[in-house]
Amino acid sequence: MADHAQYTPGPANVAQVRKDGEKWTLILVRELRHPPEKVWQALTDPVHLREWAPFDANGSLDTVGATVKLTWVGTAQATETRVTQADPPNLLEYSDIRWELEAIGGGTRLTLWHSIDRRFISWGAAGWHICFDVLDRFLAGEPIGRMAGAAATHLDSWRRLTAEYAKQFGVETSSWAPKPAQES
Repeated sequence: MADHAQYTPGPANVAQVRKDGEKWTLILVRELRHPPEKVWQALTDPVHLREWAPFDANGSLDTVGATVKLTWVGTAQATETRVTQADPPNLLEYSDIRWELEAIGGGTRLTLWHSIDRRFISWGAAGWHICFDVLDRFLAGEPIGRMAGAAATHLDSWRRLTAEYAKQFGVETSSWAPKPAQES
């Protein structure tokens, strides 16, 4: 596994925000060089999720009606969620997250829709940006290890990405300071 210190994300990708009061929906698109079936497994299999996602799942997310507990990195409380849509390998929806997968060439256009409190929309965008980078490397067989929660917020590049996304969305960055990183 590569050292996190060797990782530097590129600039903020073009992202969208749909605004509805205090809850905004972040829309991020990433083109991955892996087929939809492989990406689908990474989105639904709890072992794969532990490699890149900002949460752990206690079960598979691949079946409509499945009830799974999600524990976001850095929190102790598990949140029960129910899979409301699962159309492998095209569409997955649970809680306030929706994934759309579209085959393009030999890869996948992955679109994330995530409802986030507007005060933290740029943080969410920066965090998912890093998770997508980690996902792409994991799928390529070049894992660099999960970077989520406090471990991600202490990266200089996370601060840069947060500022870039805040500017893109026309919002100010939150002044809330994250807690120090803990080993997971």
